[in-house]
Amino acid sequence: MRIQSVLMKVFIVTAGVYFMNQGIALAANQEPVKNVVLVHGAWADGSSWAKVIPLLEERGLHVVAVQNPLSSLADDVAATKRIIDAQDGPVILVGHSYGGAVISDAGNHPKVARLVYVAAFGPDTGESLGTTAKDFAPAPVGPEVTPIEDGFLVLTKKGVAEDFAQDLSVGEKQVLFATQGPTSGSVFGVPMSDAAWHHKPSYYVVAENDRMINPDYERFAAKRMGAKTLALPTSHVPMLSKPKEVAAFIAAAAAGSRS
Repeated sequence: MRIQSVLMKVFIVTAGVYFMNQGIALAANQEPVKNVVLVHGAWADGSSWAKVIPLLEERGLHVVAVQNPLSSLADDVAATKRIIDAQDGPVILVGHSYGGAVISDAGNHPKVARLVYVAAFGPDTGESLGTTAKDFAPAPVGPEVTPIEDGFLVLTKKGVAEDFAQDLSVGEKQVLFATQGPTSGSVFGVPMSDAAWHHKPSYYVVAENDRMINPDYERFAAKRMGAKTLALPTSHVPMLSKPKEVAAFIAAAAAGSRS
């Protein structure tokens, strides 16, 4: 009887935690959310969100930008989950470029209410970054991706100027080149175990002049997710070239708007 009593207590505690997490997720999917977690992509850092952050905070949102180590998909997912854990309630999780793969994994966290993809990869379960866009023409940037030591990759100055951010000023391009994060080539080969966009409402910003990810793939990914979509005539970094529009779109996701 004593063993049965202990087992019953364990069951009650476990069930309580499970249903609490489910309750958080359900409520978050239906109500406005105040926390926004921003996830940068490859060859970047958290400063790529510098123009969007103050615009979101002006709307009363609490914003945090993850600093991904870019050493592996697992490391970047762990860094993102650490920031999600630190928030005091439900979260809107936003990913740019390779960050789309990160949020497709980390987005299964029970605190994540909705997902926003910004010119991002959206791999399905079983797909990697290297396979998710295999049916689409490769992006022009290919020759400007350069290997360095230990399997890491960087963009050339030409790649940043002509393919990554061709619609920004010369000064902004120089900053992006100087602050880029070397990215492990391993991140492109890891298959997605459970794509969170199957389980969470999704939003997608298509960059129509993207030279890093084929815009046709972006439109395909958005449609496959059933995502509310915003198309902008920008380079790969719409959050820097059209920050007001991107911020308004993220704010709409935080409000739960699907119209």
